Amino acid sequence: MSDRTAECAEPQRRSIGAKRNPATAEAILTAAQELLREKGVKGLTMEAVARRARAGKATLYKWWPTRGALLVAVYERSKGDYAHEDKGALIDTIAAFYHHVFDFWKTPEGQVFALIIAEAQSDADVAEALERYREERLATLAEVVGWSLARGELIEGVQAEALAEAIMAVAWMRLMTGRLDSDAERLAHEVLDGWIVGKR
Repeated sequence: MSDRTAECAEPQRRSIGAKRNPATAEAILTAAQELLREKGVKGLTMEAVARRARAGKATLYKWWPTRGALLVAVYERSKGDYAHEDKGALIDTIAAFYHHVFDFWKTPEGQVFALIIAEAQSDADVAEALERYREERLATLAEVVGWSLARGELIEGVQAEALAEAIMAVAWMRLMTGRLDSDAERLAHEVLDGWIVGKR
């Protein structure tokens, strides 16, 4: 029996209305992750995910309205939560962030993010989902920069969001250009020294 026939022969998982059924959500994300690993971004379609997860397409679209949203959800699930810890100096805090994210991006699960960025160049749905994710991460990094502003660590005139965007852009550029072996501490200094009081 083919995989397709076997999958179709199984009963569909039941949804529980607008609230996500944890078992169904887990099955969908697992199916999507498997398809990404086997067939790449192009092979991940809502139809293929629904079939493998034995879930209704309506359920997928209700929880993840676009393929891009599902791609980002798969990445976030693999990445887990990263809580920025205030190290007392912005350079140390960002160095820890770079070290963590670069290590993750070197893994097969982390490489999915590079695929998402590449796919966003030609797929509007993926681009929209990526932009929402970027804005969320930017807001978090701006809060981190805000810690330094509050204690007077940064020179006058620094805008938290603008500096946060520079911090994030450098990380994304390292990912897309295959330079994840960059020294995290040195990179943090290169990005931030010009904005730290007494570093100029």
